[in-house]
Amino acid sequence: MADAIGSEIKSSGITAKTPGNILLGAGTIHKGFKFDASTKKWNFTESLIGATSGGNKLEITPSVQTIEVDGALVKVKGLDVKQGETAKLEINLIELTPEIIKAAVIGQTGNSNLEGYSLIESKSQIEEGDYFENIAFVGKKIDGTPIIAILDNALCTSGLSLEGKNKEGAVPKYTFECYQEITGDLTVLPYHIYYPTPKA
Repeated sequence: MADAIGSEIKSSGITAKTPGNILLGAGTIHKGFKFDASTKKWNFTESLIGATSGGNKLEITPSVQTIEVDGALVKVKGLDVKQGETAKLEINLIELTPEIIKAAVIGQTGNSNLEGYSLIESKSQIEEGDYFENIAFVGKKIDGTPIIAILDNALCTSGLSLEGKNKEGAVPKYTFECYQEITGDLTVLPYHIYYPTPKA
């Protein structure tokens, strides 16, 4: 009997579907990523923000509140309530552009008195234009099919931190968070994950 049970237990969770479910590589980062229904294409090249180094990190975290009930000394199914969520994308851009600097510091373009240079200055308030329409992560599975995560109304909340090193390119880390429209459903965030439908 023990031998029969043991023969059913495998030493690995690998199945025929495993290769099609593995995300490979660092992916690419996009601003204003859109699908054109008429051409059936994404604006992949036009929306690219820049090259990354060291990968990227997507975090979508529900906020779960446990209702305390007298006598319950352990977690009880049905007594947890979802109360909000956060969705953020942490990117490691090796390209430093005026656009990404301005987004990171929530700054504004000033009047430069130095020929050949743009000027970025501080400002006191967050404005509509400081939010990216969306920021997107596009990764690929082993078979080449894309997995797409889009965070609408993305604002950079990490600031700018530059560290220059000898013989290395500076790779600042930026965190963009997803925000809901003030007229939208204020109980959920507008993120969208497109995952390839498994083939039968």
